[in-house]
Amino acid sequence: MRSVEDVARLLAVGADKIGVNSAAIARPQLIDEIADRFGAQVLVLSLDVKRAGTTGSGFVVTTHGGRAETTMDARDWAREAVERGAGELLVNSIDADGTRDGFDLELVELMREVSAVPVIASGGAGSVADFAPAIAAGADAVLAASVFHSGQLTVGDVKDALRAEGVEVR
Repeated sequence: MRSVEDVARLLAVGADKIGVNSAAIARPQLIDEIADRFGAQVLVLSLDVKRAGTTGSGFVVTTHGGRAETTMDARDWAREAVERGAGELLVNSIDADGTRDGFDLELVELMREVSAVPVIASGGAGSVADFAPAIAAGADAVLAASVFHSGQLTVGDVKDALRAEGVEVR
């Protein structure tokens, strides 16, 4: 999504939520514009984040699927985006993505500290045991793809494991 008009077109054909990433980094006012016109509940800020010692939090925002680093501190950008009107944060750990070694719990905790809106953890799921710790670290939801596409896990497997850990599942 690069403009309010892009959002309007998608909502008109039935979308409930839209995500922004690079366009909001290039022009942060886009977040304000979307939230003001359609409400925060529509706007999911997608953050592709990786570890970097060059920022105060130790995490830097990236663009282009993690291939291009910005100078933006992930904690500061998440805080600003929520203040501008982002209704959810979809936080993808570039370092963990595709590793199947588990979610980056430190990153999840950091995002939870600065966000009053839902945090969705992404990147790193490899087994059913990886999901509950992400929720315990502060994620309101978890996202995984490759473990489902490959057939390694089923959604039912994950839901059963989460229920067994006392996590409410729909």
